Amino acid sequence: MSVEMVVVVVAGGDAPAPSAALAVPLGAPVVAADKGLEHALALGLEVTVAVGDFDSAAPEAVEVAEAAGVRIERHPHEKDATDLELALDVAAARSPGRILVLASGGGRLDHLLSAALLLASDRYASRQVDAFFGEARVHVVRGERVLGGAPGEILTLLAATGQAKGVRTEGLVYPLRGETLEPGSSRGVSNVFADTTARISVERGVVLAIRPGSAT
Repeated sequence: MSVEMVVVVVAGGDAPAPSAALAVPLGAPVVAADKGLEHALALGLEVTVAVGDFDSAAPEAVEVAEAAGVRIERHPHEKDATDLELALDVAAARSPGRILVLASGGGRLDHLLSAALLLASDRYASRQVDAFFGEARVHVVRGERVLGGAPGEILTLLAATGQAKGVRTEGLVYPLRGETLEPGSSRGVSNVFADTTARISVERGVVLAIRPGSAT
């Protein structure tokens, strides 16, 4: 996939895992959400746009970034969207083929859950969306996706926005054959890569494919 087709979003809150930077294509535009500005710079990424209410990022860091030519989009503290959502909207407006989010796997539970569910929003349906939450990886599956992995690696499938109907898998130890995954069900938890690739298809709905990394 070409660099022009990928936009990276760096979330605020706690810092992403340093290893996440290895997945960033060279030269890809970077959108930072509030303190994500500092996280991006710490990862060695060049920020294109920083967005948020900037209640977390150090004022000095914002001033330095603005002086260096980073576009700063300021929003009021009292708003109807998180800084991450605002950053995702900015990323989507650039019409990429893929959005890659770098976020922490810890911090506040409500922020973590809302961020994971936000990835499945219909607003980003025309983009391929992937995320790092610490060492874990999340892939949004609409239609069909093929994921590379390692035999024995855990892969959990969760319905994200309602019923996920006609879910089929290939390359997993416990195959799904046109099944329906219900929101709030653990039916898709702790599947396992049987090979180096897994194919997941969904006839209707959205699935979050979660790879917890070292977690078991």
